[in-house]
Amino acid sequence: MIDTLITLLNQYGYIGITVLIAVENIFPPIPSEVILTFSGFMTTYSRLTPAGVIACATAGSTIGAVVLYELGYLLTQERMEKFLYGKLGKILHFHQDDVEYTMTWFRKKGKYTVFFCRCVPIVRSLISIPAGMSKMPWGAFLAMTVTGSAIWNILLVSLGRFAGQSWTIVSKYIAAYGSVIKWILIAAAAFYILYICTKKIRAK
Repeated sequence: MIDTLITLLNQYGYIGITVLIAVENIFPPIPSEVILTFSGFMTTYSRLTPAGVIACATAGSTIGAVVLYELGYLLTQERMEKFLYGKLGKILHFHQDDVEYTMTWFRKKGKYTVFFCRCVPIVRSLISIPAGMSKMPWGAFLAMTVTGSAIWNILLVSLGRFAGQSWTIVSKYIAAYGSVIKWILIAAAAFYILYICTKKIRAK
């Protein structure tokens, strides 16, 4: 996959960066750290400029985020509750209060969550879905998305440019950071499920 991404970036430049980052936001398994750090390296030997790369990457991030926001917007709270009250909800012991609490919390603090999560691998893409579900104001969502994504893009593009031909080393470190975040999220989810199940058993 990495060789394919590099070929596309070399061939299509700014357009390739925009499209690949947009797709990466919709399909998180595509490594953004490779796209951004290599794009930073490209600014050292091609006509691409750091500002142009960052602008295109931010545009791509915003496009992908908007797509997921719209999907979340279509997934109303009622539909989510219906889904959770099915087999999955029974297994995890979800209650209506859980969904209502989550939606209420996101409506109050969602914009800050969207901003900070743009710098967290995996979550940076998926956070757009609850933003849409909670009907987060369009202007606030775009502002937090553009700002947070720009910071992430500036960081990785700058690191790629600074590392030069050693950009793969930076990419590996960022990938390792993403793996740590992934396992932390998995552990948090496991502890939450265990907490819910334990609470349910004690209630009985």
